[in-house]
Amino acid sequence: MQRFVLPLTIACLAFSATSAWAQNTVIQNENVRVEYAQVLHAEPVYQTLRATSMVQRCEQSTPVAPAAEPRRGLSRVVGAVKDVLTPAPDKDKDKEADKDEAEGAPVEGDCRMVPVEREFRRAIAYDVDYVHKGVKYRSRLPFDPGNRLRIRVSVTPIVPPAGSR
Repeated sequence: MQRFVLPLTIACLAFSATSAWAQNTVIQNENVRVEYAQVLHAEPVYQTLRATSMVQRCEQSTPVAPAAEPRRGLSRVVGAVKDVLTPAPDKDKDKEADKDEAEGAPVEGDCRMVPVEREFRRAIAYDVDYVHKGVKYRSRLPFDPGNRLRIRVSVTPIVPPAGSR
């Protein structure tokens, strides 16, 4: 039993030394901070969509009625009395008939299908001009940032390769 303890201990120490040596990698912390920049201008970028649909257009073939002249004098008074004495249900029937004609009763005329183009615009992004520490920048953002823009500032030194120093 004593024979196996020493080689087992040496093997464990060798294994732990190699794993500890692999963990010696130093991860440098990144110098990052969050600051605010002043927004100068935000211009929306639009997506334009065009759609064509077919719509039925009808031209009515109704004769043009002559314009009625305004009544004067005695005919005006007689017309007012006649309107008052006319039974009300007839007027309601006339109004209903006019309403039916306007709402979709079949109209005789020349009907044809006509293509109608429609255009839709929507904002998909914003081109934002902003200034940070006296330097102007431009970025395309998916939202309008308002007056201030939160930015991430990262500072990293430039380290030249070992042979070029």
